[in-house]
Amino acid sequence: MKKIIILLFLVSIFQGCQYFEKNVPAKEDLLQQELKKINWDEVDDFPSTVQCDSINDKISRKQCFFDFVTNNIQEKLIQDSIKILFPKIDTIPMKITIFSDAKMQFEPNLTKYNMVYDAIKLDSILQVKLLYFPAVEPAIKRGIKVKSQFVLPIILK
Repeated sequence: MKKIIILLFLVSIFQGCQYFEKNVPAKEDLLQQELKKINWDEVDDFPSTVQCDSINDKISRKQCFFDFVTNNIQEKLIQDSIKILFPKIDTIPMKITIFSDAKMQFEPNLTKYNMVYDAIKLDSILQVKLLYFPAVEPAIKRGIKVKSQFVLPIILK
């Protein structure tokens, strides 16, 4: 009888240990779950400049950055005769790409003006004028610098 009790006791111990085992998910499954949680359409921190870094409010910092970019582009373009060469153009929608290495790319969208030849000419003027743009820090997503794009309307004064 003692042997049966000891045998039952040992069997119950081994069976009971199975309740403490946990199924560990595979690394790939965990990665896929984490990637699904991330909103890839938004960044944690917008691109920034030295002038805007001291602002703590996220929305105010974003507005400061957009104002900085718009004002700098307008200042560079006002020094040229773009308004005289292209009197029909009052606003240029500018697609701005800031790469993770802080390089910038400017692409004017002039389709609304239906100017194929003039668009090429204007684009070349813009690229020369915006070549030495002030330094900009790229956007940040989960602590990593990432590429970001946005469109700003540049009003020619």
